[in-house]
Amino acid sequence: MPESTATNRADLMDPATLSAIGGLEIVARYVVDGFLTGLHRSPRKGFSVEFAEHRPYMPGDDLRYMDWKVLARSDRWLIKQFEEETNLRASIVLDVSKSMDWRGDPSRLTKLAYAECIAASVALLLLRQRDAVGLVRFDSEPRTILAPRARMQQWRHIVKALEEPGAARETNASGALMAAAKVLKRPGLVFILSDLLVEEPDFFGAVSALRGAGHDVQVMHVLDPAERDLPAVGDAEFIDPESGVSVHSASAEMRTAYRETVVQAIEELRSGCAASGAGYQVVFTDQPFALPLRLAFAKRQRSP
Repeated sequence: MPESTATNRADLMDPATLSAIGGLEIVARYVVDGFLTGLHRSPRKGFSVEFAEHRPYMPGDDLRYMDWKVLARSDRWLIKQFEEETNLRASIVLDVSKSMDWRGDPSRLTKLAYAECIAASVALLLLRQRDAVGLVRFDSEPRTILAPRARMQQWRHIVKALEEPGAARETNASGALMAAAKVLKRPGLVFILSDLLVEEPDFFGAVSALRGAGHDVQVMHVLDPAERDLPAVGDAEFIDPESGVSVHSASAEMRTAYRETVVQAIEELRSGCAASGAGYQVVFTDQPFALPLRLAFAKRQRSP
């Protein structure tokens, strides 16, 4: 069992090495425990993990839920907060299409396995805050739709869903985003995990619609290092896992042009997300899980 110490925290370990320890539920717990240890030791304190039973009274609140005892004792106007009134409602949207089930090196996790661990860890962190979290898994269509819930048993439902098969060839991200919006009863967080091999106009249109409805949209672009730096393998056949289209080429001749194309594509995606009002981050599957978790929760961290 890995120890969550400053020098050997699970969230700082190599993802493939950590994932060999056990199943998704075990690994995600280790990652979250290590991540929280890091937050507690950091000079910048992270989000609260304590349950808040009350929230300040706002004009229009039903006075039946006023905590009159607290008001009489401390002159503080507080409303009793129930689970359905948690701080945040979030929906994790996970791409399980064929292109995600790929890795450039057998020693690494596939993009899908890496993203599944991020999804499980983000869900557990949110639930420990009493936030409500749900899950949408999609390929050519939504495969799983779990409405956000704030009960801890929701995490078991999410982990079980993450272990289900998917991986159809096509990717329909816009349909999945609309499905996520339907189960968020009020403005919340939509957290997208995908390699973004999508129809960009449809995708950005869906993101813009979510932003127009008041949702905070965060996109995490999951890539294998081999997608950034084309391996030097001599003559090779390159096959698109979703379309099946193949191209024969000498990789040495195209490595520079390929890298420039990847950089350009990432910048176009970054610009498209920004124009649509969404946050955008790139993560690679050889990076410890601490990095994507920091990126996922960066907006929720605060100075002491």
